[in-house]
Amino acid sequence: MTAQELSGVIAVNKPQGWTSFDVIGKLRGVLHIKRLGHGGTLDPMATGVLPVFVGKATRCCDIMPDKRKCYTAGFRLGVATDTQDITGEILSQSDAEISREQIEALLPEFTGDIMQLPPMYSAVKVGGKKLVDLARQGREIERTPRPVRINSLTITAYDESTREGTLKIDCMQGTYVRTIIDDIGSKLGCGGTMTSLIRTRSGGLMLDECFTIDELQNLADEERIGGIILPTDRVFAMYPESTLDDRCTALYKNGVKLRPDQAGFDEEGVHRIYGADRAFLGLAELRDNELRAVKNFY
Repeated sequence: MTAQELSGVIAVNKPQGWTSFDVIGKLRGVLHIKRLGHGGTLDPMATGVLPVFVGKATRCCDIMPDKRKCYTAGFRLGVATDTQDITGEILSQSDAEISREQIEALLPEFTGDIMQLPPMYSAVKVGGKKLVDLARQGREIERTPRPVRINSLTITAYDESTREGTLKIDCMQGTYVRTIIDDIGSKLGCGGTMTSLIRTRSGGLMLDECFTIDELQNLADEERIGGIILPTDRVFAMYPESTLDDRCTALYKNGVKLRPDQAGFDEEGVHRIYGADRAFLGLAELRDNELRAVKNFY
């Protein structure tokens, strides 16, 4: 398979200190292909799962249905920073002693559907301007809290002498983990900041499926990169599937809106559509008794 024929998803373990765009830039050189995109930005200090889309699969960068994300985050109590992580300028410090029990008692307040104030050092736009750009100018503006969902929040380690520990977070897209830690520190009256962040799940991909940049370089040098590219339909696994017969496959590819009986299902909503040869054709939605294409990948 030539570089231009590559299509699918690569599960990348983003290295610390790299932006998500740095990863794309590097892989363009490794794969010798320009058509790349990523699903879900990670801060430079973070590592872990970064889905990278190759070729035709870049069409699904913005429509990934699995919004669940999981993280392992290191934290330190007794210090608060302007970026809410250890890379920022220290705003306050405290010598207060904090027990594990005190932290655990607060976690239910940050679990479920909650409101979260976007941090100034974020890509959220207010009035057409990114908050991070304003923050770098030394400006802080009023923000509106946004709803986020935290499925679970667990403390897995904590040293009371250093006030350092680890949290596991299972949340939905749009949640700022460092803000959770900052808010917990504020509630405890001592401040808190994030010291490390590993994303262990994103877009339905898991950390143990990921490859480092060096591993991908070696695979490319050995012309084995095609063997580790996941099929595009992997990120749509949560949708039900339907396989068309030869006639309906041709009709679908020609833009004809099929009836439910032709598609072989009557459940409304988005479905994965496969051709008679089991090739993934794309996504279609059954609505008003017609199957309408949402996104094609053929």
